[in-house]
Amino acid sequence: MSEQISRAAEISAEQRAREDDVVARVLASFDGCADPRRKELLRGVVTHLHAFLRDVRLTEEEWAAGIAFLTAVGHLTDDRRQEFILLSDTLGASMQTIAINNEAVGDATEATVFGPFFVEGSPEVGRGGDIAHGAAGEPCWVEGTVRDVDGRPVPGARIEVWEADDDGFYDVQYADDRTAARGHLFSDRDGSYRFWAITPTPYPIPHDGPVGQMLEATGRSPMRAAHLHLMVRAPGYRTLVTHIFVRGDELLASDAVFGVKESLVRDFERQGAGTPTPDGRSIDGTWSRTSFDIVLAPAPA
Repeated sequence: MSEQISRAAEISAEQRAREDDVVARVLASFDGCADPRRKELLRGVVTHLHAFLRDVRLTEEEWAAGIAFLTAVGHLTDDRRQEFILLSDTLGASMQTIAINNEAVGDATEATVFGPFFVEGSPEVGRGGDIAHGAAGEPCWVEGTVRDVDGRPVPGARIEVWEADDDGFYDVQYADDRTAARGHLFSDRDGSYRFWAITPTPYPIPHDGPVGQMLEATGRSPMRAAHLHLMVRAPGYRTLVTHIFVRGDELLASDAVFGVKESLVRDFERQGAGTPTPDGRSIDGTWSRTSFDIVLAPAPA
């Protein structure tokens, strides 16, 4: 890198003028764009992309390698796997976009990454229901309330839940079209909710493709801290996409997609075999429980 910086400092005035001319001509090509926002986005991309190319003095071989990498990401992306989202996640672009679009409002619950494994049309499990649907893992009781920033209950909020099983896989990663470890329910009149899931455990993001190769080449781990996904929607409120993380997980400080926020970390209290459950369910073995109160921000005006 120091050699590249040194090279950049040695660029002649004539060379800089040539490079400036390229940028100017590309930016000017969007002058006729009728959509102001599209024009702003494209000019922004060009400005920052060319600044990167010139800053690192990209070689033609490196340019070709970058094109090959993005091509491989595209080839691996289909209706069941989104390698581009995975790339965005591991570069922190997803979390930055979330931070920009979820400004702090009172004590509203913080948002985090959506991830590539959400599926529309999950089964409704009802309050106190079980999203596991046979997924491997220790049973976990999750309860809490949904309220607004003024502390008022939000009844009827749709709460989507999904997670990886104890083997570290989401249902869509299996080839048998199973539906497991996902479901939805609605908050009660007092804003309360409750359901059974499985105790979250750490797992690796898919790392058998180009994103995994990038992580390996840079000495980074593909592991995600243990978590449970939640998406909460209610009329008049900003949709919340968030996680519940497990306190004590050693991966909290090194989550592969930078999704951990301290406000989302909760105790998952393990209960011994034979301990009575909140709803009288009979469980053969240990189980855990956690509480997570959700605060929704108002929808943007």
